[in-house]
Amino acid sequence: MGDRWAVEVDRGICIGSGMCLNHAPGRFALDSARQSRPVAPETDADEQVLTAAEGCPVEAITITLTGSGEVVFPPED
Repeated sequence: MGDRWAVEVDRGICIGSGMCLNHAPGRFALDSARQSRPVAPETDADEQVLTAAEGCPVEAITITLTGSGEVVFPPED
């Protein structure tokens, strides 16, 4: 069984660009305020979700390993 990720969007910094929807169709949605949210708070590790996080212009998407909480994205400096 592969890794499971917890996906969060910081609504305080999300600008609603929709880039995450383009990179990971069906994994993110925009609400009525045009802010992104993950369709499911947990997902199997997925390259499209990672690409969406990397492509967010304001780095509003955080991905962590479910269980351990280890950060997958953004990388820790």
